[in-house]
Amino acid sequence: MRNDVEYLGVAAVSICEALLLALSENEVLPDGEIIGLLKDAAATHENAARASHQPATIEMHREVAAIINGIIAGRAAATQER
Repeated sequence: MRNDVEYLGVAAVSICEALLLALSENEVLPDGEIIGLLKDAAATHENAARASHQPATIEMHREVAAIINGIIAGRAAATQER
């Protein structure tokens, strides 16, 4: 088994996405709370990018925030369709 960081990241995203979907579908958390959690996660990475002085770290945090914001946009659109 490879211990590649990229693969670990994809696995983590898949697990988190499945958990958030289960929490929503089983009405454990309302969609607004889930979107709020995602917004908090994106903001954490946006703040980390601003606080860093290392270009690679800044880029990584910006890209992660962009991915999370894309998930938020998709989740918000799916919620409006219901």
